[in-house]
Amino acid sequence: MTDLPIAVNTFVWHSPLTDELLTATLPRIAGWGFDAVELPLENVGDWDPSRTSALLSELGLRCVVGVVFGPGRELAAADPATIHATRRYVRAAVDAAAAVGAAMVIAPMYTSVGRTWRMSPPERTATLRELRDSLAECAEYAGRHGIALAVEPLNRYGTSLLNTATQVRELIEDLPGNVGLNLDTYHMNIEERDLPAAFRAAGDRLLHLQVCGNDRGAPGHDLQNWPLIRDCLTEIAYQGMLGIESFTADNASIATAASIWRPLAESQDALAVEGLLFLPEWREGRP
Repeated sequence: MTDLPIAVNTFVWHSPLTDELLTATLPRIAGWGFDAVELPLENVGDWDPSRTSALLSELGLRCVVGVVFGPGRELAAADPATIHATRRYVRAAVDAAAAVGAAMVIAPMYTSVGRTWRMSPPERTATLRELRDSLAECAEYAGRHGIALAVEPLNRYGTSLLNTATQVRELIEDLPGNVGLNLDTYHMNIEERDLPAAFRAAGDRLLHLQVCGNDRGAPGHDLQNWPLIRDCLTEIAYQGMLGIESFTADNASIATAASIWRPLAESQDALAVEGLLFLPEWREGRP
C-alpha cells in the first residue's frame, strides 16, 4: 500500500481539458506532490498527446486517460451507427493513451452517463451481450497497443446498466485480461452493501481506484470507512493508482452531469491538496 501512486483528475478544475490548461495545471499538480494525473478526453483533439507526454515526462508525472461518455456515446442499446462511432472513439482514446505513455483507459464505457431505463431480464441479457461484444473489439485493439481498459460501475442515478463491482466482474469474466475494473469509492458508498465482498469480486482485475469522499469531495474529510477500504486493498494486493476525482462547478454541463450544486471545499485547489495531505498517511496505516 505504501507505494501506491496518488493521482488527481483534471476535472477538479477544467472541462474540457486543453493544451493551454494542461500547461498551466500540470506543474501545479506536480508541485503539490502528486505522482500522477487522470486526463479526461472529452473529444478527440481537445489536447495533444505528444505535447502532453513531453510535459508529463518533464514533471515526472504518470497518467491514465479517461473516456467521457456524454450523450450519444453508446456501446450497446443503440443503433449500429452510434455504436460504431463510439467504438471508434474508444479506439482513439487508446491511441491517445499509447501516445501519452498511459498504461490504461478508465471510466464508465458502456452507455452515456445519466442514461437510465427499465429492462426486463431478457432485455438486460441482450444489452450486456451487445456491450460485451463492443468491449471485446475495443479490448483487442487496446491489447495490440499495450493498453488496458478499466470499466467503472456508476451509481443508480448515473446508469441502470452497471452499478456494482460484481456486475462488472461478471461482464468482463470471459473478456481478455487487459479488461478490468475502475472502482470509485463515491459510487461504492451508494451501491455496495458489503465493501470487502465488492473488492474481493474485483480481485486481481481491479486496475484503478478513485478515492473520493461520500459527498464527492476530498477523501478523509467525510463519512467513508477509510480504514476498511485500506484493509480491503491490502487483502486483494491492489497495485494500481489512487485517483482523486471531483468536478468543477464552473462548467455548467459537467456540474449538472455530476450534480455539483455547492462548493465541496474552500477552493478546487484546496480540495486536491486536502486529499493529498490525507492519502499518504492513510496509505501508510494512519489512521
